[in-house]
Amino acid sequence: MSSEGLLKITDPSVMRALAHPARIAIMDHLSATGEDATATECAEMVGLSPSATSYHLRALAKAGLIEDAPSRGDGRERVWRARTRGWSLEIGPDGGSEARAAENAVAGVFLAQGDERVRRWLSRSHDETTQWVDAALMSEFGIVITADELTALTDKMAELLEPYKVSQRQDVPSDARRVTCQIRAVPVD
Repeated sequence: MSSEGLLKITDPSVMRALAHPARIAIMDHLSATGEDATATECAEMVGLSPSATSYHLRALAKAGLIEDAPSRGDGRERVWRARTRGWSLEIGPDGGSEARAAENAVAGVFLAQGDERVRRWLSRSHDETTQWVDAALMSEFGIVITADELTALTDKMAELLEPYKVSQRQDVPSDARRVTCQIRAVPVD
């Protein structure tokens, strides 16, 4: 694992370690921002007590996803950092039932969190500026496409988004906000 680049997670035990909303939220923050954080700081992000968050941090560390960061002062606080700037699940077509179940568990948590972010936006959108309401997008496009064309399309979308990723953006404008950009491109029955 490196502190730069994307970690491809293939081990079902690591996937199971991620399969919790608090752990995915912690990983999202630590890996996307590159910032170090204590259990107390992570607890504020995930809405749990510092002791419960500490448990989740230790589970992520045991799975090799985060590690101790240098102390910020007198050494009484344990500081954590991600071991990579991003991650993806990669079980491949030959993954066994254990790997598929672990991947589905993580994907389920990930999708639920994405849906919840959209619901929170909808509940507060009436308090937002017209500019942000007009800029936001929720849409579904039915397309007819081959697997190769879909790969090319999703590669282009990823390329377009790359400069705006939290982990990549250097000169962030003062009026910029963190935005969730969810793209789901899956065949339908």
